[in-house]
Amino acid sequence: MAKALLEMKHITKEFPGVKALSDVSLTVEEGEIHALCGENGAGKSTLMNVLSGIYGYGTYSGDIVYDGEICKFQKIRDSEERGIVIIHQELALVPLLSIAENMFLGNERGKKAKINWDETYFKADELLAQVGLKESSHTLIKDIGVGKQQLVEIAKALGKKVRLLILDEPTASLNETESRHLLDLMLEFKKQGMTSIIISHKLNEISYVADKITVIRDGAVIKTLDKKIDSFSEETIIQAMVGREISDRFPKREKNTVGEICFEVKNWNVDHPVFDGIKVCDNVNFNLRKGEVLGISGLMGAGRTELAMSIFGKSYGSNISGEIYLNGNKVDFPNVKSAIKAGIAYVTEDRKGNGLILSESITKNTTAAKPEKISKNWIINFDQEKVYAEQTAKEMHTKCASVMENVGNLSGGNMQKVLLGKWLFADPDILILDEPTRGIDVGAKYEIYLIINRMVAEGKSVILISSEMPEVLGMSDRIYVMNEGRMIAEMDAKDADQEKIMTCIINSGK
Repeated sequence: MAKALLEMKHITKEFPGVKALSDVSLTVEEGEIHALCGENGAGKSTLMNVLSGIYGYGTYSGDIVYDGEICKFQKIRDSEERGIVIIHQELALVPLLSIAENMFLGNERGKKAKINWDETYFKADELLAQVGLKESSHTLIKDIGVGKQQLVEIAKALGKKVRLLILDEPTASLNETESRHLLDLMLEFKKQGMTSIIISHKLNEISYVADKITVIRDGAVIKTLDKKIDSFSEETIIQAMVGREISDRFPKREKNTVGEICFEVKNWNVDHPVFDGIKVCDNVNFNLRKGEVLGISGLMGAGRTELAMSIFGKSYGSNISGEIYLNGNKVDFPNVKSAIKAGIAYVTEDRKGNGLILSESITKNTTAAKPEKISKNWIINFDQEKVYAEQTAKEMHTKCASVMENVGNLSGGNMQKVLLGKWLFADPDILILDEPTRGIDVGAKYEIYLIINRMVAEGKSVILISSEMPEVLGMSDRIYVMNEGRMIAEMDAKDADQEKIMTCIINSGK
């Protein structure tokens, strides 16, 4: 029988008005990969924050036994000194520092307070190669996308003497190829004796990599499944997570709502805002119909986010050229405010960096995109604002103590619900969704899909950008495929499949 490396016994953690964890016990054996599953707000990340010392000893009840000793971690450095390293779902990198500087921040290479920069960059490049990131370690964090930043976080963790690696939604920003590379890397670490805990909503990935799965719901352990004796089927895991069966992952629309073309982009060109001569959108043409869900598929770095942001009030890029037509009329959105006024909304993939004000309440974030709805003569009606926020939170099933709670206190999935609710409050005619279900559990995904269907039933239109091909295929009416800044294919969703999309991408690069 394998040795228990970690035992968390009867852990209870409370926040004002909320019991986040209730008598949770978890055992992780040495050398295994143990997955934690549950809906957003179930308590998974909170449990790992207790383990890593983010919530220090004395702020919770229960015991942490690691390698046979009771541990009383007061801060994250205490757990790291014992070989426990956590990679959070929300990135913690300094934008204006290089990749290498971020990787060794607080863990500098050198002696006697003098940093050895040659060693720093050499070691950083080695670690980047291990996670498959082909990027110079001299590159600034602000100049790479969210997906690449996630890989930097993983490489950063490998730079420490890790014995227990905790990954919170590690593949959320990665495409399928990169995700599989990371999972295979975890399996390789396992062969080398490393123990891992992975939190993920991607059930196929968990089934592929995990030895055991512990399901947490409403702050309590529901069950632990062992691959040797239990079924790891998605149906089994989902039912434990949400307490009910979800028979259809992608709800069908009752009738065809697609009408005439309402939005069109012609000959759209965008240059990289930092590096001269790099074109991120190359003569892009596409159209969107009223009442349609238009999927845009492609690998990370294809230019999908850059396209969406440049259209949305030219909020990304330089030397932007091309034409936009709204309901047949040529329009120009010189800034974000003009795009919002025209009925365009953009749900960013980077909810923490660009989407929400973490230090403000759910209420303030909900009404931020269109404050004129709750004000008159620039005077805000705070009672009305709170009512709207409560209605939106109820509609989105956001788990919170109150809509006056700071958004920064929420789980990543509940932050995503607030972000989507913010743009629904703005009542747009065209909603651009950039990775809208990243880091979202299957139950919450289903709720977001229902909202998308409701919007198009009302005659609104949705552009869905997603790295999850099943999501694009399951929700879209029509699909564009993008690669290396160009639109390379257009197809009806009912004629599309993952193989056809990947074939288009591979052939376009030849």
